Amino acid sequence: MKQRVLSGMRPSGKLHLGHLHGALSNWVELQKNYECFYFVADWHALTTEYEKTDKIKQDSVDMVIDWLSVGLDPEKSTIFVQSKLLEHAELHLLLSMITPLSWLERCPTYKEQLKEIKTRDIHTYGFLGYPVLQAADILIYKADNVPVGEDQLPHLELTREIARRFNSFYGNVLIEPKALLTKTPRIPGTDGRKMSKSYNNCIYLSDTPEIISKKISSYITDPARIHATDMGHPDICGIFPLQEIYCENHNEIAENCKKGTIGCVKCKKLLAEKIIKSLEPIHKKQQEIKNNRHLINDVLHKGNQKAKVIVEKTMLEVRKSLKLWNME
Repeated sequence: MKQRVLSGMRPSGKLHLGHLHGALSNWVELQKNYECFYFVADWHALTTEYEKTDKIKQDSVDMVIDWLSVGLDPEKSTIFVQSKLLEHAELHLLLSMITPLSWLERCPTYKEQLKEIKTRDIHTYGFLGYPVLQAADILIYKADNVPVGEDQLPHLELTREIARRFNSFYGNVLIEPKALLTKTPRIPGTDGRKMSKSYNNCIYLSDTPEIISKKISSYITDPARIHATDMGHPDICGIFPLQEIYCENHNEIAENCKKGTIGCVKCKKLLAEKIIKSLEPIHKKQQEIKNNRHLINDVLHKGNQKAKVIVEKTMLEVRKSLKLWNME
């Protein structure tokens, strides 16, 4: 039997190149060899967007459109919505009873976001406890593996600690998931920082060729390079990480940049052409999906039903191990 993989994303609307190369490309590859479950983490969106919930549903739809457009196949992967499966919330509640507060307070992301997010009040019980909900999302499917980057390892280790603690109290019910470490290339935004919606510096998978060209032309490259014939420094250039992904001859481009035989304007034009070409099949698929209004509902309905069978089975085992009532 294939090993099971689980991962999810918070619905924040249309996706960008950072999502594509940081997660989605890997998800597409994993579905070839694993039993994959990918979910819309709409409850997780509430941890920071609890005041404005009106966009979450449409953002979820837009996100799933992008998932399907880049190659996620509903025949190979189970695609579902977290909030449609109330068992996630039940396991989250039960796990919260045994999770020490200190485990949550030491979470690196919790500390970082408390410092960074100033536009919203995230000093909430839900935000502190979201790693427990994340653990429930994973453990309820008895996932063997979770694809993560190195920066996400502390979260997965917390999930493993919670599973161990649960099993030590109630018996071996939950599986400790392993990390599928994935290389996540740094995708710079137009301002040189990490591509992020919060920085308004993204190239979206749904951007038109005209918008892509305009955004690429606005990228910060080598600030010390005034003339096209000046010797450049690819290692500090804002577009070179993208060239390494999209341009087969990126080594040649780097050498020419260092010699001053290719200018930034030409570099940007070549890169924009490559990105536009690579996104053409995605744009075509996006339009096909939008023209089939029922497709998303069908995909999610089937995915929710398949996921429901698994979570119900797990929760029967969990309740039994806790000696709670099972209404069978």
